[in-house]
Amino acid sequence: MADHPQTQGELNDLLARLQALRATMVRDARDELVKTPAQAELINQYITDAEQLLMDALKPVAGAPGNDGGMMRLIGLGENVAETLDDTRPQGLVPTYDNQINRERLTAVGDLYYIYQHERAGVFRAVLKLQHLFQSGEVRLSDGPGAVALYQFDRKRVLRYTGRERRSVYRKVFGYTEAQPPSGAEANTAFHALLSTYCQHVSRFFEDKRVSEVLRPDGGRETFGSMAVVRRSGLDLRHNLKQVSYGHVAVLRSEVMVLLQEAFDILGSNDVINLFGADNAWDVLEEIMKRYLHEMPVTSQRSRMAVTGREILRWLAEDYLLSTVRIDFESLLEAIVDACDDWLTSAESLGLRRQPGLVDDNIVTFRPAARTKNGSRF
Repeated sequence: MADHPQTQGELNDLLARLQALRATMVRDARDELVKTPAQAELINQYITDAEQLLMDALKPVAGAPGNDGGMMRLIGLGENVAETLDDTRPQGLVPTYDNQINRERLTAVGDLYYIYQHERAGVFRAVLKLQHLFQSGEVRLSDGPGAVALYQFDRKRVLRYTGRERRSVYRKVFGYTEAQPPSGAEANTAFHALLSTYCQHVSRFFEDKRVSEVLRPDGGRETFGSMAVVRRSGLDLRHNLKQVSYGHVAVLRSEVMVLLQEAFDILGSNDVINLFGADNAWDVLEEIMKRYLHEMPVTSQRSRMAVTGREILRWLAEDYLLSTVRIDFESLLEAIVDACDDWLTSAESLGLRRQPGLVDDNIVTFRPAARTKNGSRF
């Protein structure tokens, strides 16, 4: 296979010989395959790699003289006229769609999801409410670090994306909130169901893996989990995010991440923590939500969904899903199995588990969890 095939007939002959080699290797290793079935994966991977090398060799060299793609031979012009289709020039394959992913854009989407969950938890609304209370003198803040930061928090508001603009982007990228997406864009209503489905398949894959390890303690045979199902659901989610990751998502992510950090610096400053008798910034946030905004705080669930969702989406930004070797695939996927389980549990506690194809309202609202006088949700 040192020289790549010159005709379609030569290519077909080489591919047939590779398939014959696969059958021979399986037949010769029959006894060993009974004891260690994982050897079959190595044999198949070897043949697949050889086929890929063969097809890669068919790609034309850009700018090469006489590089007409074999059209002259096919249509009967020139010296080397094809008498049969087997005499025509073989053609390589086009690039695989699954590989055409921009890592940086998907990473930005993961960070945007992290921002959304924190905003949905009420971080920015709590800081703005605290700022209003500080300006009116309703709280005992004066000249501490938190008070100064509150004064400075919205001094640059003309340079920042507004809350309405952020919700518009959330609607475009994730299908969340009731805001209208930017002009010319559509709401990505499929995202939440795709993320939920992917997390379920990852969780189920490792559940099956644990069951197979109990039933087959020797580890001699492959696990029950289906790589294809996990890969397909992950690629579906990846392709969905690819279409909505263009535009100013990366810029907005960078700016609002700074704003989010500033907000937590305020909530976690010593004078603000002492004002509410809290232990940390999250406690301050919950106190403001309950005491002044009259909402049921869901900060724990939202925080976990933010962290785990970001971890899952950033994992998808890599090419781990394209691995075809089971042991590699399982090892790489194990990095996010806990994150998927955590995300599913948090989403279920908030009533946000979605299945694709269900007939329901696909809008994930931005309405806060209000409470009545007796503290119950409605």
